[in-house]
Amino acid sequence: MSFRKMTNVAYILVAALAVGHVCDAYRILVVFPLAGKSHNILALGVVKALLQAGHEVTQITAFPDKNPIPNLRQIDISGSVDTKHLSKIMNVTSILDGRVQMGFSSMKAFIEMMNKGLLTDPNLVNFLSDTTQKFDVIVAEWMFTDVYIGFSYVYDCPFIWLSTIEPHWIILSLIDENVNPAYVPDSLSNNVPPFNFANRVKELALQTMGRAFRFFYLDGYQNEQFQKLIGPYFLKRGKSMIHFKAIQYNASLVLGNSHVSLGQATRLPQAYKPIAGYHIDPVVKPLPEDLKKLLDNAKNGLIYFSLGSNLKSKDLPQILKKDLLEMLGGLKQTVLWKFEEVLPNLPSNIHIVNWAPQQSILAHPNCILFITHGGLLSTTEAVHFGKPIIGIPVFGDQFNNIDRAVRKGFALRVDLAYDMKDHLRAAIDDALHNKRYAEKAKELSLIYHDRPVPPSKELVHWVEHVVKTRGAPHLRSPALDVPVYQKLYLDLVALILTVLYVLKKIFVKICCSKKNIDRKKKKN
Repeated sequence: MSFRKMTNVAYILVAALAVGHVCDAYRILVVFPLAGKSHNILALGVVKALLQAGHEVTQITAFPDKNPIPNLRQIDISGSVDTKHLSKIMNVTSILDGRVQMGFSSMKAFIEMMNKGLLTDPNLVNFLSDTTQKFDVIVAEWMFTDVYIGFSYVYDCPFIWLSTIEPHWIILSLIDENVNPAYVPDSLSNNVPPFNFANRVKELALQTMGRAFRFFYLDGYQNEQFQKLIGPYFLKRGKSMIHFKAIQYNASLVLGNSHVSLGQATRLPQAYKPIAGYHIDPVVKPLPEDLKKLLDNAKNGLIYFSLGSNLKSKDLPQILKKDLLEMLGGLKQTVLWKFEEVLPNLPSNIHIVNWAPQQSILAHPNCILFITHGGLLSTTEAVHFGKPIIGIPVFGDQFNNIDRAVRKGFALRVDLAYDMKDHLRAAIDDALHNKRYAEKAKELSLIYHDRPVPPSKELVHWVEHVVKTRGAPHLRSPALDVPVYQKLYLDLVALILTVLYVLKKIFVKICCSKKNIDRKKKKN
């Protein structure tokens, strides 16, 4: 074969492969409505993995990219986000002083924001009103509301939930049945199994109250919002109005930001796929020159201190800042502190950065300890890179994350308080001088990495699998179609009680008849 012919054949093969790749490209809607930076990191992990696999992605986000990415369309809903309210509830001093209360009323307000507050955004309304839009699958973050599953009926396509935290009874009940509160904590609980008697009662109470909240308030509210906010788009597409319950449990899959190395070996249904760490870039990006030099020259090791992307160290009380700087300045280790303002007169071993490439810092061999707020992304990255941590949990699932890490043996916990300086110093000394924390972190890192495929590739596989199998009905749990009374065998109990009652009546009647016969015999 001549060179020209070989070249022509090569072009034809490349063209065929390109066409095949285009044919396999799916149109995917990614919905991450919560305006939290850490949630946006998870959203970008989903978007990036799907784009790299050759798919077309439309993303509903409060953090639109300034520079457009090929094959990515973003629907900007940042205009509906109350940034002042968010900054108030994320203020460390307000939380420390108890001015931020996470109770029933705040939960209701949050749920209302996730529904009415975001679904009425003008940009989102315009997007949903466009009847020319079509999608092959939807991936949506679950955040204490099920209403977004209505998008699957709008676009007539499969739906996948993405859970940002460890598996819990609420998210699992959308694809299977309740987990047992005797050994699975509530999503907002800081209990870590095995539970003692008091904690088992507490977990049972939390799940019972949660179910009562859903039954007496949330289910009715969600149906109302479903009909009002998403219903009109059904009618625009010529679809009939349906009740929310008709599709509430129709999700094909839950992709969970969890892994057994980070959490516990919870019993999971077939439709739950743990993919924690999918947001972590498999290729570590090089550090900026100044940070590289700092880490390379940290002869006694570097301690990295960050309160995450939502909480800010600059919001700490002045007295606590002063105490922490004094304590950290007395260490022989280099300290890199993610801090959002310039601090004068820093001790020579302390360096601050407004923004830090956390993954690249943790990947450096001279980073020997990570002081963190305990967000699941940070604890995941600590395990990914095999680093011990000191956790200072502030709110939400951070308490549960850190308590779980402490039980696993690679973390210490220090509570946020005005007098935490000495407790933090003691924890640092313990973490640095007791090798078991670093050894356990490396052991868990091995478990974390020992998977058939990287988590980002698994994410893409399951999204594609759902499309290929038209909703993955083979993964649907039969538990979703069994009424509660049948699961508890209440019909059998009723039958047994009925039979016993009838037998008792027959027995009593026979006994009475026998007594009457005996009386007649005595009279005669």
